Amino acid sequence: MAQKAGSPDKGTSFSETCMLQCGTKQLDLSGGVVMGILNITPDSFYDGGRYNSIKEILSYTENMMVAGAEIIDIGAVSSKPGALQLTADVEKKRLFPVLDAVLEAFPETIISVDTWRSDIARECCDMGVGIINDISGGQFDENMHTMIGNQQAAYVLMHIKGTPQTMQLNPVYADVVAEVGAFFEEQLRKPGLADKKNIILDPGFGFGKSVSDNYRILDNLNSFLNHGFPLLAGLSRKSMINRILNSSPADALNGTTVLNTIALLRGASILRVHDVKEALETIKLTKALKQSGLNP
Repeated sequence: MAQKAGSPDKGTSFSETCMLQCGTKQLDLSGGVVMGILNITPDSFYDGGRYNSIKEILSYTENMMVAGAEIIDIGAVSSKPGALQLTADVEKKRLFPVLDAVLEAFPETIISVDTWRSDIARECCDMGVGIINDISGGQFDENMHTMIGNQQAAYVLMHIKGTPQTMQLNPVYADVVAEVGAFFEEQLRKPGLADKKNIILDPGFGFGKSVSDNYRILDNLNSFLNHGFPLLAGLSRKSMINRILNSSPADALNGTTVLNTIALLRGASILRVHDVKEALETIKLTKALKQSGLNP
């Protein structure tokens, strides 16, 4: 949430007010920030297998930072629909050499790690990672909430229905917005999270939702601000774009920009993206729009 000294009122837009504690660093969410995606998996839906050496990874990370990313999110396990579940040993072997190198090369950058395993998350926190990005919101590892509750690192609490292996096999909701909101409410009451201030909520676009479910969530994104935490939107090049436009992930940059704009106008503070420059431009233009009524 905000600085530990206090928090904004329920429903307040964090993009306007909030400083987020990320380990030993603070992140200013004023106007929105970009989280750049660094996938080190061979099978991610868009950029799997693109970076095959530490040198290439560090070069790409630097490029994202130069383009304006304030957070680098490292993922070592694919979570695309139908992706195989890998063992903790495989995840560690992929993740830790890259994480070591990135932390050493960019010590002032806020690093996020995409993992649902509490033991891996704890090691990452000990190494200086500022954010743990848990696609399961604590559902896949019962120890995650108590572990992260004792850490300075911020925690991304994401909603998912099912697992990456099952989530898109006909997900059904009576009211997807209400059910995602109820999930947040339930998880936020659990030991470890109940007193934690630096939490980020992610409704999990594409994670156990139909195309229409995703658009209902996007249209009602600001309703989740009632929980009192900043919102992350992960829309980059996803199928909710491609199924409407009959495009592929490679052709979905324009659609991503459109949806990112809507997400910012609906209260998102963090955009998780593959294309940092375009996302930062979206943030700047959206911020100018929001501020236009304040100018004399």
